[in-house]
Amino acid sequence: MRYLSAGESHGPGLSIIIDGFPSNLPVSKDVIDDQLRRRQMGYGRGFRQRIETDTVEVTSGIRFGKTLGTPITMNVANRDFKNWTERMSVFGDKPDDLKEIYRPRPGHADLAGAIKYDHEDIRNVLERASARNTATIVAAGALARQLLGQFGIQVTAHVVELCDVVAKDLPDDLDALIEAADASEVRCADKEAEAQMIARIDEAKKNGDTVGGIFEVIVRGCPIGLGSYAMPDRKLDGRLAGALMSVQAIKGVEIGLGFEAARRFGSKVHDPIAHNGSRYLRSSNGAGGLEGGVTNGEDVVIRVAMKPISTLYKPLPSVNMKTKETELAEIERSDYCALPAASVVGENVVAWVIADALTEKLGGDSLEQMKDNYDQYIKRVSRR
Repeated sequence: MRYLSAGESHGPGLSIIIDGFPSNLPVSKDVIDDQLRRRQMGYGRGFRQRIETDTVEVTSGIRFGKTLGTPITMNVANRDFKNWTERMSVFGDKPDDLKEIYRPRPGHADLAGAIKYDHEDIRNVLERASARNTATIVAAGALARQLLGQFGIQVTAHVVELCDVVAKDLPDDLDALIEAADASEVRCADKEAEAQMIARIDEAKKNGDTVGGIFEVIVRGCPIGLGSYAMPDRKLDGRLAGALMSVQAIKGVEIGLGFEAARRFGSKVHDPIAHNGSRYLRSSNGAGGLEGGVTNGEDVVIRVAMKPISTLYKPLPSVNMKTKETELAEIERSDYCALPAASVVGENVVAWVIADALTEKLGGDSLEQMKDNYDQYIKRVSRR
């Protein structure tokens, strides 16, 4: 499967074209819209989330609520475009009074992007580099998770660290963890840590600053054998890390124990193998469900580090690209913390990659063919 996305943050809207999706999958628009809604939630979000209420418009590839096996086109309108029509006009002359941006923000794509594409006005860069464009990624992931649901595969995420606050008292049961995270303004299942995280966000807001953190994505129900050890670009851990690192503001990904594995002896890292008469299982999950780039039947566990957002309301020093004089960086309307929303984006990014690996493993042009192949594969695995 593959997709291409397009659109600018304050343009008319965002679009995504998806290719390679199997036919006959029942699709709910409500599920897609719900994921878009979740992406806009979370303590620390800015004013724009009160302007936009994202919903998806599907213009191809689905008929009577089922996929056709042909390219799927989805669009998300930018309701704020009515306030930006003149400044973001597709055609016509540039307004004489247009406010152009010349002061790049440290930590953003502003400077490197303007130089790479020979733009004078940095708005040409920041409009596409904006995290607003994660709406299309979430829409694709929301479609993918409906495919995964047909095979009993569940994807969820929760916040485990925000700034210097670490969640420690987390439910062992996945359903309880999901329920607690969904009920939290910061998607943290530890109530005490949640209160401290909210205080950190309030502190950042008061100081014109921003905060980031770490979220964890858990995938339950993956069969053994998704991905491959044969070639680097087919390794599922590499594909997951690459997809997550492509999300705005993400600076690190670790699977299972991750960096902690480097601090331990091998006997405290690797997961002993057992068999319960029907399946292989592990007494621990330091590998995070992936060994050699292949799922091993345990939960896939991924932690993702998000840096603080680069727009600061008390901006850092920068350089005016026209005059080369030292000035304070530009201020764009932004959030103080988007970590809870990033966890939702991460969920859907992972859902897409897992669904891609599943279709690669099972083949088939239709959902029915995939299910037949899945049943045969699971029977074969159970005999091993």
